[in-house]
Formats: sequence, C-alpha cells, structure tokens
Amino acid sequence: MIVVAGESLIDLVPQEAAGDPGAPLPPLLPRLGGGPYNTAVALGRLGARTGFCSRISTDGFGEALLRGLLASEVDTSLVQRGPEPTTLAVASLGADGSAGFGFYAEGSADRLFELPPALPASARALALGTCSLVLEPGASAYEELLRREAGRGLLTLLDPNVRPGLIPDAAAYRARFAGWLPYVSLLKLSEEDAAWLGGSPQEWRTRGPAAVVLTRGADGLTVWTPDGTEVSVPAVPVDVVDTIGAGDTVSAALLYGLALRDVLSARASATLGAEDWREVLRFAARAAAVTCSRTGAEPPYGAELAGPDADAP
Repeated sequence: MIVVAGESLIDLVPQEAAGDPGAPLPPLLPRLGGGPYNTAVALGRLGARTGFCSRISTDGFGEALLRGLLASEVDTSLVQRGPEPTTLAVASLGADGSAGFGFYAEGSADRLFELPPALPASARALALGTCSLVLEPGASAYEELLRREAGRGLLTLLDPNVRPGLIPDAAAYRARFAGWLPYVSLLKLSEEDAAWLGGSPQEWRTRGPAAVVLTRGADGLTVWTPDGTEVSVPAVPVDVVDTIGAGDTVSAALLYGLALRDVLSARASATLGAEDWREVLRFAARAAAVTCSRTGAEPPYGAELAGPDADAP
C-alpha cells in the first residue's frame, strides 16, 4: 500500500481567467482538492493500492471529500474526522492556465491531524507535502510521521509544493526543509519551489534523497538519479485549461511507476537505472498533461493512459 498523508480541501476555481480590472468577478466552481488529496486520488485512479492519512471535517465539504476518495478506491481507514470546517483555497488563473491560491485555513479540520499509532503492515511508501507540513499543530505530527516511517525503511516522497503566503518565517521553513531531507527517499518539486527554497537538485540529492525530480512546466521533467545521472523528458503538448493538480499527478505517477517495478522501499528505489527513470518520467508527463486539459484537479484513470502510444510506466 502507498499511504498519502496531508491535507484535503476545497478549491474554489474561477470558471474563466480574470478579465479587465472593472469586469465582474468570474463565478467560482468548488472542486475537491489539496495536494496530498489529489495525489491519493490520482494513485487510486491509476490502480495502485492507496490509503489516505489525514483529518477531514464532518461538514458537507468533508463528506464530499470522503466520497471522492472512496470513488477512486482509496482506503480511508486512516482518516481522522472532526467538526471543524474544511479548508478553502481560492484559485486565481493566469492567461496561460497557471494557478495561484489564497487559503482560508484558520481553525480547519486538517490542521488538527494527530500522529496515528501505526500504519498498516502492508504500507510500503509514504508521500507528504504542501500545506500539511506548514500549518501547526498538524505540521509537527506529519513531520514525526515522516521520520518514524523513514526509520522503518518505507520509501518516502516529499513534495514541498511551497505556498509562500502560508509561511510566516521563510528562513525557519527553509531550515526545517533541510532537516527533512535525510528522511526523504524521493524529493519531487517544481522549478518555482526550487527557486524559493534557494538550493539545487544536485545539492539536495547529496543530503538524503536517492533521487530528485524537478518539474519544469512546458519544458518537461528532469530527475537526478542515485549515481548523479541527469535524465530529462519533454512535456506532452496539450491545450491547457489550468495546471491545478498537475504536480500532484506527477507525484502519483512516479510512485505508481516505482510500484510496478517493485522498488517501493528506501533501499530498493536507489537501484533504479536511467532508462527506467526515463520511462517513469514519460508516463508522469502524459498523466500530468491529461490533468492540465481539465478544470481543477481531475487526474486520469489508468485506462486513459493506455494505448499504442503509451509509455510503459
């Protein structure tokens, strides 16, 4: 089982990009979201055995989030529930489909996550990231989960998915990020994340992760492998509706590709060669392109990525 831990929330997505300053505001469409939530849904849709570890509200939005997990065949036995409201993320779309977010997270359910006593014995990998590693008191519980499970030998994927507006002390967060790296098997982040964090994939790989994957938008994806080899693949051309959930889909596709190759452990993942990484990255690029072709975070099902032109994951 691949366990994804972190927040779920409701994205309020404009139905069109903002127009002139004096124009009426576009209607907002509520969509199920949150980086870890999107990754769990994407994994379930691809066909991976997946569990979600989080705290979800008992309000109407929380019930919808839970139904979304179940519809994608994600195990919810690790989900904690609470009466606090669901976090809201209000998206703003650029002309190129890129998305920015403003968050309404004070006192929300996912901030009150508590460390679970144990993950299932079948757990082989743990993925974390985004707001859940910023907003206390839950952030400390997620961090403890990362350290504990890395110590047990699970493959750990970290996607910081930096949201600067939620980070009150940038220097403290960067120091905390550096402290996570020895417990991370696979670091996946965007060019924007890397620029904000102020480091380089080559440097981070020497501080713990066996591999570092960098997403570069329309320029594709690059991985720095355990032996220091750099492997890149191009993006898949697509008419972009928006980019919401694209990075989360990449995280899911990477884990799915590793699972199919039976390297879901910290030690085994370090044995993956350059050609295998190239195939995994190509599959991730195709999956992300499908997500970008849709409004909001709507990752593809495995059947949508099959066919004569499909790269083997």
